[in-house]
Amino acid sequence: MHPAVRRQTLADLLRRTAHRLPDKTGLVCGATSWTFREFDAVVDRVAAGLAGIGVADGSRVAVLARNSHGFAALRFALARLGAVLVPINFMLQAEEVAYILRHAQAGVLATDSGLAEVARQAAARDTVVRQFIWLPSEEATDPVAGMVSFDELARSAGTPLECPVQAGDLAQIVYTSGTESSPKGAMLTHDAVIWQYASCAVDASIATGDVMLHALPLYHCAQLDAFLGPCVYVGATSIVTAKPTPDNLLPLLQRHRITSFFAPPTVWIALLRAPAFDATDLSALRKGYYGASIMPVEVLREMARRLPQVGFWNLYGQTEIAPLATMLGPEDQLRKPGSCGRAVLNVETRVVDEALRDVAPGEVGEIVHRSPHLMLGYFHDDERTAAAFQDGWFHSGDLATIDAEGYITVVDRKKDMIKTGGENVASREVEECIYGHPAVSEVAVIGVPHPRWVEAVIAVIVPKAGQALTEADVLAHCEERLAGFKRPKAVVLAASLPKNPSGKLLKRDLRLAHQRHFA
Repeated sequence: MHPAVRRQTLADLLRRTAHRLPDKTGLVCGATSWTFREFDAVVDRVAAGLAGIGVADGSRVAVLARNSHGFAALRFALARLGAVLVPINFMLQAEEVAYILRHAQAGVLATDSGLAEVARQAAARDTVVRQFIWLPSEEATDPVAGMVSFDELARSAGTPLECPVQAGDLAQIVYTSGTESSPKGAMLTHDAVIWQYASCAVDASIATGDVMLHALPLYHCAQLDAFLGPCVYVGATSIVTAKPTPDNLLPLLQRHRITSFFAPPTVWIALLRAPAFDATDLSALRKGYYGASIMPVEVLREMARRLPQVGFWNLYGQTEIAPLATMLGPEDQLRKPGSCGRAVLNVETRVVDEALRDVAPGEVGEIVHRSPHLMLGYFHDDERTAAAFQDGWFHSGDLATIDAEGYITVVDRKKDMIKTGGENVASREVEECIYGHPAVSEVAVIGVPHPRWVEAVIAVIVPKAGQALTEADVLAHCEERLAGFKRPKAVVLAASLPKNPSGKLLKRDLRLAHQRHFA
């Protein structure tokens, strides 16, 4: 039997959708609009062009770029060659980018006009990068001199050679954005990603009729593989933008009659606070997704009140599981507020103690998984791979409780648990309490060194626009609702909270900024 007859890889998904739905709009970015037939043809030509510059089966190609139609096409073109995608966070400094390039041994680096200088600086720092690819941006920009242009690749003649890529082959190495000194490269195969697409389609109800707005960075596994990939898989229409700000998102939501939209809590909060929110026609929106960090329950209630026609899904997971692990659907949002739900179709999840025994309902334990979504391991890091897969389960590092119905509620990351005066304080519990104050827009609770308590609880708060808020107000609010050891020892009022492009709060930055608060 020919090896391609039963093949199921990322290389095949777009082609199948193009055969089913050739004339349906597949992807729109700025002035560029492709039907699925056109999308598929562009990917074939780009793959042929990449082969012409030496990209082959097993080549590692890094991407340091903002969202664009070029990014999306490159993703599938690499799969058709059997090449390995290495997406890189574009907020990193040149030396941090260089570390990933060196570690992944990437010989090709794709970038865009706005990031070209950082890309060149990084590549010059003892890497094996020998070829640059310029990707177009959402708005018209000129190609960068000395780089092979995406448009040039897309004009290539012919089709690429049939690649012997198989389902178990490596598709991508995605570097984690954790707080450790060196990022870890999660190795994900074609079948791991596709099993995850199936879980997304079934449990997150991603469907052919959707028109989805993709605004969070495609370098991040959530937007790339929990939403863009499944949309291509099922034949939904994708609208791609690089700017997840209310002034850009609200007009796009209205203009394209967006039916589905994913954003982390910080972006949903920004939309709710935008002056134009109530005047924007969001009547087509039916599916709202959140994840990447914990959604405050008070914000969730506000979303349900102001967008009554929208069903919401909470998607929880991490890079190593491609990334979806559990899901809380619309029917449970207010019945199980704050929960990340139960394991999705192709995942088995438990909450366990240190002896790997299931914890009793209400007790805190660590979330562990088994799933075909999971990575092979960390690239060139056997020690951390072994630790992550200890005792035959993947250890997430997240602390949670589980109730009698099997619904999981994340309490904190292990590293975010605050130990103060010999007691453990979950930052999330304090944050949920503070979000109950009507003048609070955003809050992050951290632990910082303290001469008496070892660590002390600090709340960094962004007040709602036009609302007066003082430290005394917050402390009085907490005094009525929290035990003494859980209450903030200090409250800092701020104009904003530090976030990465995916909308995650950067608590590490806050801890560094306030580590001498009690010195």
